[in-house]
Amino acid sequence: MDLGTIILLVALVAMLLYGAVIYNALVTVKHAVAKSWANIDVLLKQRNDELPKLVTVAREYMGYEQETLTRITEARDRAAAAQRQGDMGALGSAENELRLGLGQFFAVAEAYPELRANEAFNQLGRRISGLENAIADRREFYNAAVNRNNVRIEQVPDVLVARLFGFRPFDLLEFDPEQLRDVDLAYLFQT
Repeated sequence: MDLGTIILLVALVAMLLYGAVIYNALVTVKHAVAKSWANIDVLLKQRNDELPKLVTVAREYMGYEQETLTRITEARDRAAAAQRQGDMGALGSAENELRLGLGQFFAVAEAYPELRANEAFNQLGRRISGLENAIADRREFYNAAVNRNNVRIEQVPDVLVARLFGFRPFDLLEFDPEQLRDVDLAYLFQT
């Protein structure tokens, strides 16, 4: 074997090894996105399991506030459907409606001293608030993982391997700036 052939074989082996390293890195960031979504999914399911309990307890005290309870239930259903479909845009919108509905719900609940004194209601309220905070944290991790994936598959030389093996970008879980506004509690207390 001549020197030129040996150099060509070494270069080819080096390129294949480098391609394997890039491929493995791309697989790692792709699975980080999936893991981050799974973490959000678990929390959303927990919250969706807790909300009916909270609504049931509140319904006993707030019989004529049915509109608020119905709005929360409908928003929960839309969020669950978007979650199952993996539709980040619809999920962001449904999550915003649910967040606003919960804000209104807790504001209306302030008018019911018996409800505020109910330990089950307070416990469920704290649990849901904790889940809301955890969902926000996990959403941040998810978006960071999506960003890492999307950057990697566009960078040279990773883009060559990404296109060859069909790696794709993921959508960020985003909210419109209008949806990020705080709930106007003062408005909710006006009669």
